[in-house]
Amino acid sequence: MSEAINNLPPKPVFDLQAVARELLITFAIGVGIMIPMVLLRTTDRNSKLVIEYHWEEMLFALILLVVGRLGLIFLDKQKPMPTLIIGLAMAIAGWTFEFPTEVLEVFMLAAGIILIIRAGLALWREAKGVTENDRENGKKRRELLLKHSTGYITIVVIAIAVILPFLTDLLQFILPSIWGDSGFVVGLSSRYVVDVFTLIFTYILLAWGLNIVVGYAGLLDLGFVAFYAVGSYSFAILARDFNLGFWTALPLAGIIAMTSGLVLGFPVLKLRGDYFAIVTLGFGEIVRILLLNLYDLTGGPDGINGIPRPGFGNVVFARTAKVDGTQTFTDFFSNTFWQIDYSTTHRIIFLYYIVLVLCMLVAIFTIRIRKQPLGRAWEALRENEIAAASLGINRTNIKLAAFAISATWGGFAGAFFASRQGFISPESYTFIESAIILAIVVMGGMGNLMGIALAAIILIGLPELFRDLNEYRMAAFGFGLVLIMIWRPTGLISFRDPTVLLFGKKKREHEEAVDATKEGNS
Repeated sequence: MSEAINNLPPKPVFDLQAVARELLITFAIGVGIMIPMVLLRTTDRNSKLVIEYHWEEMLFALILLVVGRLGLIFLDKQKPMPTLIIGLAMAIAGWTFEFPTEVLEVFMLAAGIILIIRAGLALWREAKGVTENDRENGKKRRELLLKHSTGYITIVVIAIAVILPFLTDLLQFILPSIWGDSGFVVGLSSRYVVDVFTLIFTYILLAWGLNIVVGYAGLLDLGFVAFYAVGSYSFAILARDFNLGFWTALPLAGIIAMTSGLVLGFPVLKLRGDYFAIVTLGFGEIVRILLLNLYDLTGGPDGINGIPRPGFGNVVFARTAKVDGTQTFTDFFSNTFWQIDYSTTHRIIFLYYIVLVLCMLVAIFTIRIRKQPLGRAWEALRENEIAAASLGINRTNIKLAAFAISATWGGFAGAFFASRQGFISPESYTFIESAIILAIVVMGGMGNLMGIALAAIILIGLPELFRDLNEYRMAAFGFGLVLIMIWRPTGLISFRDPTVLLFGKKKREHEEAVDATKEGNS
């Protein structure tokens, strides 16, 4: 250990003037940002807009910013003990003291916890004599272990997703004396939690569809929300005007969305890079404007209301059956030995399982097609389009296939969204939706299905977790994006296995995984 400590690089020199200059710059930038965001606010007084000044909130926010920056500076200078003290002070202050707003208390506590964790890790490495090379090797071993454990993790995640609506009952049955009566366990399978995860799986379905174009084919699509909108409105019109059921209109909506993908893809696939992205962005706006102006067909800004909910055969999830030949979910089970009382939660659970099955089908299809010649052609185009063309790959057809399949999944998600909401309008299909879906793909790791699913849980679930903070919950959303970009700039799970490997390389990777597992266990 002494040799390892002696081999450590010298610590950076702590320049007090440079630190003061850095803090002064941080303070100046914070003032410039917080004057319009925190200090100045408009309020309605006697039918007049009056500017209010929130000096106290701005002062506490600046203190949080400068003190947090000071802790990071100490950490960069390899002085973790002062960082640990600052983190403890911030965490205690956020937990005990009363700040002007709850948002400041939450951010103070969160910033203190982050500094404590980072300082603790730095102190542990310093005590163990861990060098930078050791850190890099450990990082590679962890990534290799994660890479070869994704199959087991996927099985566990799928099992939890399947039993989520009944997780409370299972835990109360298995562990009645430990967790059975806790509020946390009771809330695991609440209607709100199941509904939130239904929304999360909808975005996972959308992100996996966009991943085919962005992650596999390497095309930056900024108008993916157009296919989402086409699927929603196609389903709503088919159900309203042609009286088609959910299971008949769902594939038709996917086919119509696929057709729109072909219509968009054929004339623009000769473009590359930023030009391609701008054209797709324009297509998304064109679709939204059409939805606003085609009033007789789409209802314009009023949207389409009364979209029928999905059923299962002749079983509907409602209190009463309004159509001849159908029966309610409760009546269906009343004819058996299992008596079930009516509850609106039944429909929520049914919708949850529909989108879960759709996600599983998309995942299976994506994994399988990626190993087929079409998927390998997508990856070839992504890596080097000129080299792929020189090998005889028809770039237009391959890109069209990516657009068509991606648009189909977007259409399925749109049809499910329309049926779940019962009402759609053009306001649900703005550019911000495309940006969120693209952020999920990039943050999760382009081309990695598990990483994208994890990013969707974080980016969609985080604003819901902070819903009590009202308008400030979007600050939590942005804070999560910043943390992910700092911690994992290439994505949460960034590794991507090639579809074709030589036998020797497969054997070598297997041996490395076994060695990494042994070292981890030891």
